[in-house]
Amino acid sequence: MIIDCHNHIGADMLFYLHGDFPYAQQLVDMTQVGGSLGITHWIVFPFVSYAAMDVTKFRSGGIGFGNGLETVPYAFENRRMLEECYRLFPEEGRKTLPFVMVDPMRHTDAQAAELVKLRAEYRIHGIKIQSTIIQADIKRLAHEGQVFLDLAREWDAPFIIHSSVAKDDLWAQAHDILDLAEANPDIRFCAAHSCRFDKECLDRVQALPNAWFDNSAHCIHCEGAVGDMPYIAPKSRRFDSAYSDPARVIADLAAAYPHKFMWGSDSPFYSYAAAISGEVVKLISTYEREVIALKAAGEEVVRRIAATNTLNYLKLPDESILS
Repeated sequence: MIIDCHNHIGADMLFYLHGDFPYAQQLVDMTQVGGSLGITHWIVFPFVSYAAMDVTKFRSGGIGFGNGLETVPYAFENRRMLEECYRLFPEEGRKTLPFVMVDPMRHTDAQAAELVKLRAEYRIHGIKIQSTIIQADIKRLAHEGQVFLDLAREWDAPFIIHSSVAKDDLWAQAHDILDLAEANPDIRFCAAHSCRFDKECLDRVQALPNAWFDNSAHCIHCEGAVGDMPYIAPKSRRFDSAYSDPARVIADLAAAYPHKFMWGSDSPFYSYAAAISGEVVKLISTYEREVIALKAAGEEVVRRIAATNTLNYLKLPDESILS
């Protein structure tokens, strides 16, 4: 068993209309490519921009709300993904563990009402938040978004939350996510992207009994560390490893945080390309490269970070439920 704990299904109209990459992934394609590499199960959730946003601003890369195709954030996207997994392609869908996406700041009561309806029809394994792109301060999860904390408690469902350490990211700072975890010890949290290799944050994950991290988009984050890019923790705070070797970094993280590290590819966002300030920025990896870096750590580490830890985070200690 190898569980990929971080995957997007569907389409992102902001990325598509603005000319950014990637902008879509089909369930069948994901399972075919990943399955050929040895992946057996996938945690999945929708892409990030949603139809209740003002899509007329997307061509220019703008973020706006109101004047959308829908009214409730992620109501369409969550249902669309769940129907793809459970109704359109049930053979492939039985290998997935769907999470719903939420906006922690806008129309939260209406979102929660839609989620309750969805859960009456489909199995939901957790809640995903990517607050940077939608410009929703993750700290609002404890305020307008309190209803999602309440649902997580009621459903015993964990969160996966996109994390950042970049100074200009006002919405998804890793330390804010861990503050939420500390304030809600009865809810499980996963901070995505290895907390951008910020050792202080990784050590906090280790200390908190209800916190985990995943290494989604690992290879391009390693490239960012080699290049001292601003989306990675600065050297003074960075976890010590040989970042020119992504496999070595996985082995070192697995040794330092043996029970808190979950492996995920971030498919299809293991690559990113966009024109920024007139220049094309390309950070390119492949599903195969992500899996090669994982398997280089050896069978024991693979079993631990791509199965055991993830099953514990999901509270699915009995693997038979996945079959």
